[in-house]
Amino acid sequence: MREEGNIRQVDALGIDLMGFIFYDRSPRHVATMPGHMPQNSALTGVFVDAPESFILEKVGRYGLKFIQLHGGEPPELCASLQAKGLTVIKAFSIRQEEDLERTKAYAGCCGFFLFDTPGPARGGNGHKFDWTLLDGYTGSTPFLLSGGIGPDDIERLRAFTHPALIGYDLNSRFESSPGVKSVETLRIFLETLRSDSK
Repeated sequence: MREEGNIRQVDALGIDLMGFIFYDRSPRHVATMPGHMPQNSALTGVFVDAPESFILEKVGRYGLKFIQLHGGEPPELCASLQAKGLTVIKAFSIRQEEDLERTKAYAGCCGFFLFDTPGPARGGNGHKFDWTLLDGYTGSTPFLLSGGIGPDDIERLRAFTHPALIGYDLNSRFESSPGVKSVETLRIFLETLRSDSK
C-alpha cells in the first residue's frame, strides 16, 4: 500500500495486516510516508535482505508492528527482531516439499511463516504453487498462504485446509496498478470469504 485514499478505503474493509514494501527494486516500494496510515490494520513492513538497523529505522518512522522478511535472512535476525517486540513473518518460496525443511531452523524465532510461489520478483508474481505440498508441513508455527491468490479463488481456498493455516496474503491480483488495490474487488472477495467461513 502506498496511496493515502487507497489506504483509507482498504483499512475500512476490516483486514488484519496492511503491507508497506521497503525494497527499492519493487514497483510497490514506499519511498515517502503516505498522507494517511491505517487505523484498524496492523502495519507490516516488507523487507528483502535489509540490515537490522534499516528495518528498525523504518519501524520507528512508520510505527510498524509486523516485519515480513522475503530474502535469505538468518534465524538470528528473526530472533533479534522478535526480542524487540516485533512479530516476524518469514517468507519461503515453495517449489517442492523438501523446501519446507528450511522452516525448521526458524521455529521459535518467527511469529508466522508465509508460503509463496518462486518467481523472478520477491513477492507479487501473481502465480500459485501446488498447495498440496503443504501437507508436508508439520511445524507448529502458523502460516499465511500466498502466491497469486485472486478474486476467483474462493472455492479453492475453501477446499484447502491445514491445521497451521491462519490467513491469506492478498496482493497483485487485487491491484489496479502496482501498490494500488481495487477496493471493490477486494470488498466483494472478503465478504464472500467471510460468509463462507460462518
